[in-house]
Amino acid sequence: MYRFLLTPRWWGINVFVLLAIPFCVFMGSWQLSRFEARMEDHRAATERIDPADRAPARPLAELLPVDKETSGELATVTGRYGEQLLVPNRELDGRNGFYVLTLLRTDEGKALPVVRGWLPGTADAGRAPAAPSGEVTVTGSLQAAETPGSNGVPVQGGLPAGQTSAISAATLVNLVPDDLYDAWITLDKADSGMKAVPATTPQDTGLDLKAFQNLGYTGEWFVFAGFVVFMWFRLVRREVEFIRDTELGLVPDEERPEDGRPEDGRPDEDHPAEAASREAEPAQ
Repeated sequence: MYRFLLTPRWWGINVFVLLAIPFCVFMGSWQLSRFEARMEDHRAATERIDPADRAPARPLAELLPVDKETSGELATVTGRYGEQLLVPNRELDGRNGFYVLTLLRTDEGKALPVVRGWLPGTADAGRAPAAPSGEVTVTGSLQAAETPGSNGVPVQGGLPAGQTSAISAATLVNLVPDDLYDAWITLDKADSGMKAVPATTPQDTGLDLKAFQNLGYTGEWFVFAGFVVFMWFRLVRREVEFIRDTELGLVPDEERPEDGRPEDGRPDEDHPAEAASREAEPAQ
């Protein structure tokens, strides 16, 4: 009955099924591993910015360049405060306000953007407290350069002088004459009555849309594998039913195989119609 599985047509179907199932399982497992990796990155990044789990502060030079492993780490750096800018339209605790950003010139001849704190309301240089004078040593959370339109950074243009939309070397290079670090820090303890800006996790480490896309793709690939198995069993069942119907004479002649035999290749000796035909033939 099932010898039709060895015919050339069914060999092709069987080979396809044997290749498709492990491929779907492999792709589903890979997508699941990507989701688990994002979960682990999110957990590690959250621990780095959690005050209870943070490692001791290290010199800035040891943490550069900023990546997923160093973003959120405590950094310490010494220098002198210089030019001050405002970063408008930044929310904190559900309120709109602005960051007070001051450039810290280090002994290496470069300037590091330092967010000294946050104030509520519209950005106003007159409300921003002046930075401490003389040489200072600051400690804060190291952050990667911001990209407008991602990770909560608004896209805005046409800002007045003394304001910037994003904290990055690419944005500040046209506003200040200093050579800039492609990173910034936010002070753990804000200056002069301002509120400290909490550190954020780096991009592509949170439970964002990409993470749940990986999880969705995992389900899709496993569903595809199950669908392949289901369709194979369904095709086999239909083939068996067709052979049985053919043997019982329930299949019209035009739908029968060209050689007049069932697809398993056996002579149709038990076919009722052929048996009746042989009995009706006169003896020679």
